[in-house]
Amino acid sequence: MRKFSDEYRELIFGEFGSLNLTRISEPDEFYDKQIIDSIYPYQNIGLFKEKVQALGKHIDIGFGGGFPLLPLAKLNKEVSFVGFEARRKKAEAVYKIAQKLSLENVKTYHTRVEEIFIDEPATISFKAVGKISEFLRKVYTDSEVWVFFYKGPNLFELEKVPEKVGIFNKVLVEKYSLPSGQIRHLVVYQSKNVPRRTKKNLVNLSELL
Repeated sequence: MRKFSDEYRELIFGEFGSLNLTRISEPDEFYDKQIIDSIYPYQNIGLFKEKVQALGKHIDIGFGGGFPLLPLAKLNKEVSFVGFEARRKKAEAVYKIAQKLSLENVKTYHTRVEEIFIDEPATISFKAVGKISEFLRKVYTDSEVWVFFYKGPNLFELEKVPEKVGIFNKVLVEKYSLPSGQIRHLVVYQSKNVPRRTKKNLVNLSELL
């Protein structure tokens, strides 16, 4: 992953430097805080890897500069990855970066998750700032969906971690330490396959894969 990290960083600060995709420019810091931070819970918490590989379709919400979307896609060439990003320029740039990094299993869209109906089993990652309960209420699905929240060391000081939000039940809260020593939490929710009343004009996930 070190070579991947270097190539990724060169693209972000070279060809796509005007977009401010990340402020972390030093090579080792970029590797630790962007690449390792993106893949460590996947590599070290078995449920995450198990569900991503078993369901074969992964959605990343609010990926910004492409994290954890592209590092996870690099590890799972056989899985289809879809990213949703509210900022058009970033969505378009990260897709171009994915192509340059030979990540043919990645698609990105300028859209929000509440505009999508997840009509197939899938996993979701959410690393951006936002409360768990608010995000889960925006997910519309009638399928098996597992949501993996990347959270920082002050998780319980910043928000409540509810046992249930709509059709989603809490499955796991795991505290872990990155190689750098920084503390993180992975919070996992699973849908209970209860059909939700959907809004009109939602786009099916299957149409975007």
